[in-house]
Amino acid sequence: MAVPYNPQAVAVLIKDPGNGHTTGGLWARCYYDWLYIELIFVPEQFRGRKIGARLVRSAEHWALRRGCVGVWLDTYEFQAPTFYQSLGYETFGLLPNYPRGFGRYFLRKVFPAST
Repeated sequence: MAVPYNPQAVAVLIKDPGNGHTTGGLWARCYYDWLYIELIFVPEQFRGRKIGARLVRSAEHWALRRGCVGVWLDTYEFQAPTFYQSLGYETFGLLPNYPRGFGRYFLRKVFPAST
């Protein structure tokens, strides 16, 4: 018997204050009560302002309101594993040499009510 499946998508957008155009943001999908962050992009001119952290927290709040048990994502060693760890994410998997010489990290954050 298959488990009921009702995926939902969420986007948290970054708008350029000068022209109102979308310049970045976060894209995620909820599968089986877990939110998977597929993509996050903060344009260089907006970096260093904690916008990335706000994007992730907004997605987490959305997931909590939907009743998710947690959030997971993957990132590369040369990208941002320490960024996510600073937001309370823990590594649950590592694929070494993907790409060669680097690791691909799988991180999760389990919401307290669901442990």
